[in-house]
Amino acid sequence: MLPTSESAAATAVDQWLAAFDKALAQPRSSDLPALFHEECHWRDVLALTWTIETWNGRENALAPLHSFAHKSGAVSFARASGRTSPRVVSRAGRQCIEAFISFETDIGCCNGILRLTPDVADPSGLRAWTLMTGLDQIKGHEDKSSRAQAHAQAKVFSRDFRGPNWLEHRLAAQRYDDREPTVLVVGAGQAGLSIAAQLNHLGIDTLVVDKSRRVGDNWRKRYHALVLHNQAKVNHLPLIPFPPGWPTYIPKDKLANWFEAYAESLELNVWTASDFQGATWDEQAQRWTARIQRADGEMRDIRPAHIVMATGASDIPNIPHVPTLETYQGTVLHSSQFKDGDAWAGKAALVIGTGTSGHDIAQDLHAAGAKVSIVQRSSTMVVNIEPSAQLPYRLYEEGPPLADCDLITVGVPYPLLKISYQMVTREGREIDAPLLNALGKRGFRLDYGEDDTGWQYKYLTRGGGYYFNVGCSELIVDGEVGLLQAGDIETFVADGVQLKDGAKQPADLVVLATGYKGQEALVRKLLGDGIADRVGPIWGFGGGQELRNMFQRTAQPGLWFIAGSFAQCRIYSKYLALQIKASAAGLLPGKTQA
Repeated sequence: MLPTSESAAATAVDQWLAAFDKALAQPRSSDLPALFHEECHWRDVLALTWTIETWNGRENALAPLHSFAHKSGAVSFARASGRTSPRVVSRAGRQCIEAFISFETDIGCCNGILRLTPDVADPSGLRAWTLMTGLDQIKGHEDKSSRAQAHAQAKVFSRDFRGPNWLEHRLAAQRYDDREPTVLVVGAGQAGLSIAAQLNHLGIDTLVVDKSRRVGDNWRKRYHALVLHNQAKVNHLPLIPFPPGWPTYIPKDKLANWFEAYAESLELNVWTASDFQGATWDEQAQRWTARIQRADGEMRDIRPAHIVMATGASDIPNIPHVPTLETYQGTVLHSSQFKDGDAWAGKAALVIGTGTSGHDIAQDLHAAGAKVSIVQRSSTMVVNIEPSAQLPYRLYEEGPPLADCDLITVGVPYPLLKISYQMVTREGREIDAPLLNALGKRGFRLDYGEDDTGWQYKYLTRGGGYYFNVGCSELIVDGEVGLLQAGDIETFVADGVQLKDGAKQPADLVVLATGYKGQEALVRKLLGDGIADRVGPIWGFGGGQELRNMFQRTAQPGLWFIAGSFAQCRIYSKYLALQIKASAAGLLPGKTQA
């Protein structure tokens, strides 16, 4: 039975942690089973294994947990001070005590999340349902937030009337005339800025390169009407949150300007209008030779020890073969090239693709006065922007501060993640039923993801296949935006499409809202077949329980990847930065077995 008061919950957690600490100190793991449910989950995020990995079930998890804890010198498990107190919550449909914990290893100060639920065999007892162990800081290599470090930096820029001032120091640092960066980050979007901020915070010399003219152009140059589809409260970047009073849904240009200010405020070294043209790995020197083309055409070779690819879950437009499209003589644009619908007022347009970009572009064209139809190639999940699309983020309304919510998120193992997604999908589907039924009657093909896991799992596995409805679905239902199935099209003709029913639909513009190629295509293009083959697939689960090659070491030394939502980049940039810091300090061991 779960305790009914906060103090009783805290006592239960203290008792469990004391027993756990004692059991780990024993030479064998025989005392651990009494503390864990048979169907338990342990997720380690660098603390004990230097990997991000999940074990499921008491039989599979406890021997590795005991072994890795011994090898890493894990001790002093206790309730974390300064964190949200233990409390009874519902996770994946199950009531539990959720508690923040702290402990130490030989290498670092660590934290984590413990969830306790009643023992069926002994209702008065509590066993661990989930345990997450995470590295927080590396001993002796703490971040720049300490007072001593801040004071030391302030002394560097004291009032020396003869020496260079702060601006001159910054400009010199950004030129890299006298040194090589330890880390090269490719891409200055939310992923690149997040990891650069975390590395800079740990004192790692980091250069960010981006082919755009200004930081933020990856958002600034997108289509005119773009606004983020999830709320500001979950989209903060690391270290500096958005100011109070910002709009709930942030417009693209406001976000772009924030990126620029963020990079300047955190003194991130960024080369804009600089195209990363590829790199080769020197096995003996354990460094890359990376070629960068600067804005003035100068080719610059730099030799970082690490490259972080932060170009997003995908970067290269996916332009599929559309049968007979070559016969069409109007304008064809990929969604990445579409800016706004003003130029197409009074004209006819076809948008191929029914993901979020396809719908948003169709709605923008309609608002500009174009006669537009959207072409559906495969079934699509539709979720109303409010409240359904925001349901997964209710954690961030429960009361704990952002950092605590982020750690809770990290502490959800993969099997429970899928259950949570299914629950949210079911709830959203019920809320959105009137719209979904109307779309179905209109002929729009709907789905709800693999095993009804919804849009979040679609994003993690394929990066799309859903639409956050901000009005285009109603336009389709009302016939204001036309709907065609790809199978309805017999052939493209010079000025539009010929349909199988004999009708002809004119089009002055065809927009291919067909997404982007996977990041492995970019690796193959820039780093070569050998490295691409060595690394393998990037993003998605591929039968495992962690995103492939994301946020941790890959098979290619010195090559790392970060991508995903703002929240993912904020959360996992810290863990990626800790690994690079450990590598630079000679503390990152090879991958070991329990």
